[in-house]
Amino acid sequence: MTQTTLTVNGQTRTLEVEPRRLLADIIRTEFDVSGVHIGCAHGVCGCCTVHIDGIPRLSCLTFAVQCDGKEINTVESLGGFDATHVLQQAFKSEHGLQCGYCTPGFLMTLAPYVEKKVANGEMPSDEEIREAISGNICRCTGYHGIVAAVRKAISNQLEGQQA
Repeated sequence: MTQTTLTVNGQTRTLEVEPRRLLADIIRTEFDVSGVHIGCAHGVCGCCTVHIDGIPRLSCLTFAVQCDGKEINTVESLGGFDATHVLQQAFKSEHGLQCGYCTPGFLMTLAPYVEKKVANGEMPSDEEIREAISGNICRCTGYHGIVAAVRKAISNQLEGQQA
């Protein structure tokens, strides 16, 4: 067991962790956060994506002890249970989700992408958006709603900057 201090969505805890335990498991069991989904457990689907010190990472491939002293954010940190984040709102209005299982991973992958595009005043092409989500798999949609949601989120923020 290794003493590990993790901060998940602003809650800091020091835990005794087996070095082989995955971050996804610790987040779900020790922090009682359910937005981290484990779809494939092989790093292929992206459902388990979290931000570690602001960078999207796959929590099913990350050992919890690797995150000692790091800040971890899950989808719950975006817009809360009211889903107020601009990307969450765009997913809702553009039908970017169906069953919702993959949605947290998409949101955590896309939030920094959208932020960067807005900061640079860029509207990416559909192909660029598809490349940005290429590490995420959805078994329910054809990705059209997800791409439309990203475009809408970026457009809404760019328009808001001009107002």
